[in-house]
Amino acid sequence: MNEFFLLPLASLPFPNINPILIQIGPLAVHWYGVGYIVGILFAWWYAKRLITNPKLWPDGNLPMKPEDLDDFIVWAAVGVVLGGRTGYVLFYDLPRYIQHPLDIFAVWQGGMSFHGGLLGVILAMTLFSIKRGIRTWSLFDVVAAGVPIGLGLVRVANFINSELWGRPTDVPWAIEFPNGGPFARHPSQLYEAFLEGIVLFLVLRILTHSRFKLKTPRFVGGAFICGYGLSRIFVEFFREPDQQLGYLLGTNWLTMGMILSTPMVLVGIWAMVTAKPVTQSQPQAT
Repeated sequence: MNEFFLLPLASLPFPNINPILIQIGPLAVHWYGVGYIVGILFAWWYAKRLITNPKLWPDGNLPMKPEDLDDFIVWAAVGVVLGGRTGYVLFYDLPRYIQHPLDIFAVWQGGMSFHGGLLGVILAMTLFSIKRGIRTWSLFDVVAAGVPIGLGLVRVANFINSELWGRPTDVPWAIEFPNGGPFARHPSQLYEAFLEGIVLFLVLRILTHSRFKLKTPRFVGGAFICGYGLSRIFVEFFREPDQQLGYLLGTNWLTMGMILSTPMVLVGIWAMVTAKPVTQSQPQAT
């Protein structure tokens, strides 16, 4: 290792925020869990606003009923939790969970994968839309439009938890994390919160309300997938890879996050390029 990284670098103080928001006896509410709950509730509320605004849809025909989203929120929550946990187990720490299978259920210890959660929600949306006779891509579009806020909140919670920190650096805003060793590091969680949360939400907001892309099924969803993939790949250059994985393929830069995000960029581009405005002759459930 370069001698530069063996010495502590000048850094900003880490804010002493308790990872536990509220604790009553043995019951503890963590910021991490609050981030997921608020994110899901915001996406549900925002999606309902989108599907009740006739200006955003072809000829003012709304794609689904508000009650459909009320019912889907349970499906979404199950998809996020099961998919996110399964993805983390399979993609990031499989040997450990093979040796200690009961730890798979210890979700309070952390360990969620966005890519796994995305696959879980996609499966939930597909099954739900078929059951209700809703156009699948339109459901994906309205859900995706509000997801970035939840992503941003969870990344802020990662920062509060002093986890998923960045690589050693000497930038003026570097932070020495309590469990990150004696190194000043990139606050990569906040980079992700900004790009995957604020920036991506604003881009999708422009697409839905200025470019009226909800009239073109799968364009907004494709923009979300592509935008997240690009943001994640960029931040991975500043983020410390998971200790149990490290850098991949003998490199000092390639990470699992990059590998999992690259197909997202390609699929997102495909979705946007091939998306076509809906016509009245098209069936609803496609």
